[in-house]
Amino acid sequence: MALTPTQLDRYKRHILLKEIGGAGQQALLRARVLIVGMGGLGNPLAQYLAAAGVGTLGLVDDDCVDLSNLQRQILFETQDIGARKVDAAAARLKALNPDVEIICHPQRVDAQNAGELVGQYDLIADGCDNFATRYITNDACFHARKTLVSGAVGQFDGQVATFKPWLRDDENVPLPCYRSLVPSPPDAEDDGENCATLGTVGALAGIIGALQALEIIKEITGSGESLAGKVLIFDGLQARARTVKLAWDPANPLNGTPNEG
Repeated sequence: MALTPTQLDRYKRHILLKEIGGAGQQALLRARVLIVGMGGLGNPLAQYLAAAGVGTLGLVDDDCVDLSNLQRQILFETQDIGARKVDAAAARLKALNPDVEIICHPQRVDAQNAGELVGQYDLIADGCDNFATRYITNDACFHARKTLVSGAVGQFDGQVATFKPWLRDDENVPLPCYRSLVPSPPDAEDDGENCATLGTVGALAGIIGALQALEIIKEITGSGESLAGKVLIFDGLQARARTVKLAWDPANPLNGTPNEG
């Protein structure tokens, strides 16, 4: 698929990069990425992927735009209050880049639909706001052998991790999945402690969402070093970031499944 003159101009800052180039841009245009959750993370993530020319973006969310969303969900405007998030986001993304096909999934990911949703895409981005959906999304990616790039934010801190649990490291140990990072939901969620009750800085969601977008672009184009097997932790109050190796959890109930043919 040759790039058109318009595409050569639109994406020339990518094409100039030796790590991406024309071949990488073509890979982006062929790629299909599913974004689970169109909230504070999904907004900047989708915006940067659309701008980068990712050919197909699937947007999953069953919620509508609320006034309180506008502090951090930058795709939406005041006039969008009450509209479905996937519809409002799709309109903005299509206006940004007509090259990109936007597929709206106005629903919540659950155990019944996760496999079908994940199966339609090459790579999955998790930007949701609850552990139940994260586990379901992780498990569907695990069984389908689909790369999962997960992001999460707290009040002033956030993290990004990439999961490819069907691969093994240099010591032949399986790479971890999300259940190795969070084996069970923290008690805080049972007590209703989340960004809706504790608050979060809007700009932090932009930082973590942009980092997710960068990791997805790297995965699609084969650029740089994958974050698989590690977690990047960002502390906004201290203006510090660090990358930590994520240990494989032998107690993970999914262990071994993707390697059994």
